[in-house]
This record gives sequence, structure tokens and C-alpha cells, in this order.
Amino acid sequence: MPQSGWRSSEKRASRRATRWPHAAGSSMPRGVVRRLANAWPGCAAVLIVTLGFGCNEKALQRSTRSDAGRLPGGLSPEQAALVVAKVGDRTITLGDYAATLERMDQFDRLRYQSPERRKELLQEIIDVELLAQDARKRKLDQEPETQQAIRQVLRDAILADAKRDLPAPADIPEAEVRAYYEAHRDDYRDPERRRVAEIVVKDKDTANKIITLARKTNSREWGELFNTHSTVPLRKGPEGQPVEMAGDLGLVGPPGDPRGDNPRFSAEVRAAAFEIGEIGEVLSRPVQASDGFHVVRLLGKSAAHERSFSDADRSIRVALLQAKIAEREKALEAELRRQFPVTIDEHALAKVELPPPTEPPTDHPKYGDTRDAPRTKRPRRPEPPALR
Repeated sequence: MPQSGWRSSEKRASRRATRWPHAAGSSMPRGVVRRLANAWPGCAAVLIVTLGFGCNEKALQRSTRSDAGRLPGGLSPEQAALVVAKVGDRTITLGDYAATLERMDQFDRLRYQSPERRKELLQEIIDVELLAQDARKRKLDQEPETQQAIRQVLRDAILADAKRDLPAPADIPEAEVRAYYEAHRDDYRDPERRRVAEIVVKDKDTANKIITLARKTNSREWGELFNTHSTVPLRKGPEGQPVEMAGDLGLVGPPGDPRGDNPRFSAEVRAAAFEIGEIGEVLSRPVQASDGFHVVRLLGKSAAHERSFSDADRSIRVALLQAKIAEREKALEAELRRQFPVTIDEHALAKVELPPPTEPPTDHPKYGDTRDAPRTKRPRRPEPPALR
């Protein structure tokens, strides 16, 4: 399902929270800032909403209410309005405190079961407010990075509001889920997959002699044959192939199955992979392709499988919800573009200079990552010994 480009990672927002300088004498750990940033959408959220807007009464009233206007923690309006702390001219209410707990991750919430830990949480909230007030005093709220972070927080709040009334995956009607399953039945049929290794040589006679030897080899001996005779070198580096997997091309589906494509396979080798009967067996003939003659060995295979409706139920529900979210966000974007016309200066955009690309990897394109830059010249490999 398509994903909207508007969404940003909550983890990224949490990381931004840790960039704020600590107030003098503050020992507040970075993990606390992250927990509060995720849990407190009022003044504590990444210190950003506080920096950008302060905490007026409307913001406080909204921040202490959960979905559908319900007050957090089962509090009455009178209880939620009780002031539990004051930092300068900013009041922290019991509703603020309960909302912080309620919006925490369930595992973080377990940390605050005892009265002592509850007091620690209040102190952590106060510490966040102290940092925010000091940041405003230093005019950090006027810096471009802060303003951008504020915009991102507002964006996330608008997107969260747009999908507030969408159903949970479990609440999507079964008829809708089943209709999706029937319409996408082919997506839940997995054809057989095969894993193949090869040794590539230049002539047919050499390939036939390797086939005779390879039929009697174990995995390590196959790797030794590869090292001795293959015109394609074994991959090097931290993620290179072990000798037992020399020439491994990975998994491939039967010819004609687009979902089983693998660019490392030539069409000839792909077809030949499905002629082999047993795992560990070597094809009895060499396979000719544009780059030489291939000795093909079957390393493994997985049988064709069709996922039942019950197997696919959960993933379909998630996919349907993601589609609903994407549709809702697309409609919201269209409406906002109608309200606030957007213009783009393509000429100015073209002047932006990008940093140079990093050096590409040096692995062989067939058994590793590709690269376009010329390779350093290597010593010529000695000719393989004659096969007897």
C-alpha cells in the first residue's frame, strides 16, 4: 500500500528533543526527554510546542483531554484542573500529569507505579519546563531549526487528527477483508523458489570436466573448484561469500514469474535451475549463456505455497488501514493546497548543489553490488590447472 510522504518518524522527533542544551545544573537524562516528548503533547513535547507557543489555557485544556473529549485517568473536570506544580508563570495541572502517563508507551508507564516514582515523573516534567523556559530566554525558539521542528510537530498533530476516527485493524468488517483477499488472490500464492550456485568457465570441455568432478564433491570441495576454475572471482569483504557458498546466485522463481525475478540469473541459468531434481545435485550438462558456460548446482528450494484467508487476515487488515490513512491524508493535502496555493521556483531549485556521492563498493556485479567506476588493475590470475 502507498505510504504518505507527510509522515515523519516519532523516533526522529525524539532525537531532536535531545539536541536542546540542558539548563545549568540539570541532570535530566536524555531518555527521560524522549519519553516525555512522546507522551506529553502540551509543553513537554520535545520542548517545541512550549517554545513556539507557550502554554495558553486553550492549549492546556486540549492537552489534558484524550480522544473524544474524555479526560485522562478517569479524572473529573475539577480534578483535572488541580494545580500540582508551578514553574514561573506556567502551571502544571493534574490533568497534564495524567495525560503524560496515559500517552506513554505501556512499558515506560510501568516505571511509575510507586508514589516515589510518580514524584520523580513530576520532577521530570518540571525539568522539561525549566529547559523550555531557559531555551526561550536564550531565543532558541527563534532559530530556523526550532521553527522547522515546530512545523513538524504541528504537521504530525494534524495528521493524527485526520485519522482519529478510522477503525482499528480488528474493527474492519470481515466482508471487506475477504473481498480484498479474493481480489488479490495471486499475491498470496508463492511459487516454488530455488537457490542456485554456479561456476562459469569459457569453454564447454572445461565445463563438462568440472561437472564430472562436482558431482562427487561436498560444499567445501565445490568452493575449491570455484576458486580454481571460475572466471568470476569470489566476493570479498565483510559480507563476502564463504567458500561453501561460492558462486551463490540467491533465490529465483520459475521462468515467467515476475515476482521471482533475480537480476543475477541469466534466462538460461534460470530455466536450468528448474531441471535439477535434488538439493546438492549438479546439472548434467553445461549451460551456455552470453558470458560463458555455467556449471549449475542446486543449493536449496522452497515448495510452492498458498496462504489461506486466515493466514493473510491480519496483514490484509493492516494493508486496508494503511490505504484508508493514505486516502485520508491525500484528501487533506488536496484541501490544504486549495486553501493555501503553492508555487515552486524550479530555477532556484536547480541551483542547489548536492554533496558528491560516496565511493561505490568494489564487489563483483554478479555476486555483489554493482559499480560504474573503473576498477583498480589486478594481477592476472594464473591459468587453472588441467583437469584430469
